[in-house]
Amino acid sequence: MKIEDIIRKKGADVVTIAPSATVAELVDLLGSNNIGAVVVSGDGTTISGIVSERDVVRHLASDGTDVLAQPVSAIMTASVKTCTPEDSLEAIGHTMTYSRIRHLPVVDADGALTAIVSIGDVVKYRIDQLTDERNHLLEYLHA
Repeated sequence: MKIEDIIRKKGADVVTIAPSATVAELVDLLGSNNIGAVVVSGDGTTISGIVSERDVVRHLASDGTDVLAQPVSAIMTASVKTCTPEDSLEAIGHTMTYSRIRHLPVVDADGALTAIVSIGDVVKYRIDQLTDERNHLLEYLHA
């Protein structure tokens, strides 16, 4: 199975935020979209970074509420791991688990942002796959 299989099921919508937006705007965006991370991009296709709820919480703990007025670029992770639609589900699950990250932007051959996958997407896809296999085996046994 490949990442493109997940994208085909869940869609390729990606929420992005400009590096100059404030952390307060980021918090509103995370909440209104019910998501845990946002790709930081000035144009919607070039990845400048990624920022998650964890980043916000950590900076609130260390900097206090003053962080809300800071730009997203001040708290984002600039070195972003990515994947491609052709990458295997197994490889991505491994990368996410051992890198301790929950979101991976998906890029095309030119490096342009095309989608995003979360560890939840990977787990859901795998559970659905195992459920289908179990149902086929049960059907075979009872036929």
